[in-house]
Amino acid sequence: MLERLAGEEACAVLSRLLETHPELRSEAESIAQSVMSSQSVQDIATGVSDALIGVDLDALSGRAGKHSWGYVEPSEAAVELLEEAIEEWVEDMNRHVELDLMVSAQTVCAGIIAGLYECRKTNSDGALSWEPDFPAEHAAFIVEKFLKLSRYKLNRSDREKFIESLVSHAPEWNKMFGRIAAEFAKG
Repeated sequence: MLERLAGEEACAVLSRLLETHPELRSEAESIAQSVMSSQSVQDIATGVSDALIGVDLDALSGRAGKHSWGYVEPSEAAVELLEEAIEEWVEDMNRHVELDLMVSAQTVCAGIIAGLYECRKTNSDGALSWEPDFPAEHAAFIVEKFLKLSRYKLNRSDREKFIESLVSHAPEWNKMFGRIAAEFAKG
């Protein structure tokens, strides 16, 4: 039965179990940290890439065009759909930073960047074809966001190592990452 529980049901069971047995809390937190830290850059990159490529023209045509509230440009609709497609990974990155799981937060961020990088030259029949600059532009946004979120959690040396690791996953974006890091260091 436990394997068949939905997410909210599993949370309710865990909450009740910890209420009944508070001595298990530290063990449960340790397991939770282990589970949250078990993702790989490549797994995240594959998920991000698949999600972006999977945003098809039907979704785009449903969002773009004339609506009761006005007209939505196809490229604007494409950006919205592409952002929504990878929103879960961005939220995951934010959550890891908030929980001070900086190694796994860096892994999630690097995975997002690697997934965006994989899509940079993809010939897509979907939303990506309407906004071919999305991967690079959104990568810049994600890196800026990560650096701002982790401002007081990573020292300068750790930030520099992190940027170097991003370059290993997205070498053509080296200059962009360098500019972002330099701007961040000023501010």
